[in-house]
Amino acid sequence: MPFLILLLVVALLALIFGPQYWVRAQMRRHGADRPDFPGTGGELARHLLDEAGLESVGVEATDQGDHYDPVDRVVRLSADNHDGRSITAVAVAAHEVGHAIQHRDGDRLLLSRIRMAEGARKLEIAAAVLFATAPLVFIFIKATPLMILQVVVAVALLGSRLVMHLLTLPVEFDASFGKALPTLDRGGYLKPQDVPAARSVLRAAALTYVASALVTLLDLTRLARLWR
Repeated sequence: MPFLILLLVVALLALIFGPQYWVRAQMRRHGADRPDFPGTGGELARHLLDEAGLESVGVEATDQGDHYDPVDRVVRLSADNHDGRSITAVAVAAHEVGHAIQHRDGDRLLLSRIRMAEGARKLEIAAAVLFATAPLVFIFIKATPLMILQVVVAVALLGSRLVMHLLTLPVEFDASFGKALPTLDRGGYLKPQDVPAARSVLRAAALTYVASALVTLLDLTRLARLWR
């Protein structure tokens, strides 16, 4: 029985952290410098934005991870992707530009995610307050049902992050395979032999949010066990 439990724990951890490892491995695998590429990821992003009529959208290097900021209307790329000439840099730049195009086109799911992200921080703050005050409710008011209700509500609020990540998945896959890959293919930005590698990177970029959703689920499981 202990061996079976250990096996289940290992399988659960592999399910949760395996996608994160795979995503990072794919990015590293195709991140080798390619001197034959005519420009960097940042330069490609600028070019693709201009082609899409999005001259007002900026391109910046960041240390906060590759993303499109819909509030400031900026495509932000990590230093390696912004300044690098690699398949990973090209694919990630095209993926993030894909989000800017979604925003331009008024993509319903992207706009829903933006609205949810705006409220997510407030919900997390509310959840933190509920968790912090739950022991005080038990100590001073001696109201166990009220404390349990606070914890349940706090977990539910944090669970909204999981909903947001799940909502994000079709947005991410569209940015990769509905926007970025067709753009790279039509424009001839990659040699035919490089397309499969770019496809792998784009898949990894989309599945980044699968990994985030799974880690969020693990966080909720830990909280539930803590307050059992």
